[in-house]
Amino acid sequence: EGDVEVMTMAELEEPNKTYILNRGAYDAHGEEVFPYTPESILIFNDSLPRNRIGLAKWLVDPKNPLTSRVVVNRYWEYIFGRGIVKSVDDFGNQGALPSHPLLLDWLASTFVESGWNTKEMIKLMVMSSTYQQRSNVSEQKRNSDPENIFLARGSRYRMPVEMIRDQALAASGLLNDKIGGPGVRPYQPDNLWGAVTGGGGGPLAKFVQDISADLYRRSVYTFWKRTVPPPSMLTFDAATRDRCVVSRQSTNTPLQALVLMNDPQFMEAARVMAQNILTKGQSIEENIIVAFRKLTGRKPLENEIAMLVEVYNQSIDSFDENPKLITELLNIGDYAIDESLDLPMLAAHTITFSTILNLDETISKE
Repeated sequence: EGDVEVMTMAELEEPNKTYILNRGAYDAHGEEVFPYTPESILIFNDSLPRNRIGLAKWLVDPKNPLTSRVVVNRYWEYIFGRGIVKSVDDFGNQGALPSHPLLLDWLASTFVESGWNTKEMIKLMVMSSTYQQRSNVSEQKRNSDPENIFLARGSRYRMPVEMIRDQALAASGLLNDKIGGPGVRPYQPDNLWGAVTGGGGGPLAKFVQDISADLYRRSVYTFWKRTVPPPSMLTFDAATRDRCVVSRQSTNTPLQALVLMNDPQFMEAARVMAQNILTKGQSIEENIIVAFRKLTGRKPLENEIAMLVEVYNQSIDSFDENPKLITELLNIGDYAIDESLDLPMLAAHTITFSTILNLDETISKE
């Protein structure tokens, strides 16, 4: 591979002057302004250079009361589904007041004292008794605290789309956990790029799907074309990346169910999971227990097993009536089919495991 050029930034020897623009007109200079920071937060130390490195050091100064609070509040929302300050993107006078101000103070000071150790802070949160509570809730508690502001129960919310996809790949054994490297192009509808760009865009005019293990890289490595983002990610409320967002919205739409039931990545994950489990030669009930635990983290109840066995039996009957459906189903995705297995049984297991993959409990943190 040839050398890769990377753009960098450097300070001008003589910085350009900056002015207040009268009525926003770029050529109507008003009063000249100079680099500084809000004194109400922390006075800018005269020993710091008035440039980007000086601003960075001001931001992480242990005396700065804002930065660490904003950061740990975002981590708290990520872990618990709701920030201690609900308006995670607004700590100003238009934002919400903290529900637990002393807790926010303690977390912020602990974070700074740890050397801004993100891993240690996340570990502190998830190992707390508060996080490890059950999400079961009585009707009385639900009515008295519907948003779970006072954390009397475990939080419950739908996982981000990257987690949902990576979990399906990991449970099936497909996940490629290689770290680093260029972006990859997993499955998406044919000619989607061309339909939007009209053939323009140079080397990015046509979507070329990756092959082999690159199809199963973690979702963080999925190539992102801003004019044509990955459709399955947008369906699950991923940000479009044309602007910075602190917190994603979370919706529940029929399109999301269609992705989980039909997207090649999820159907292939269900099929490969079935292949791996079937090689152990257990009963359908035992296979369901293994798959259910892989995807939800718990063993299924007796009535849940019975319902999934019924799904399996109905699938077997459908495939007996129309064998062509077996070939259509098993050929979804690029991963090789294990021809040594009983294919109608493999197809029925695929449908059954896909059903588990579609459970609300599978795609939710609870």
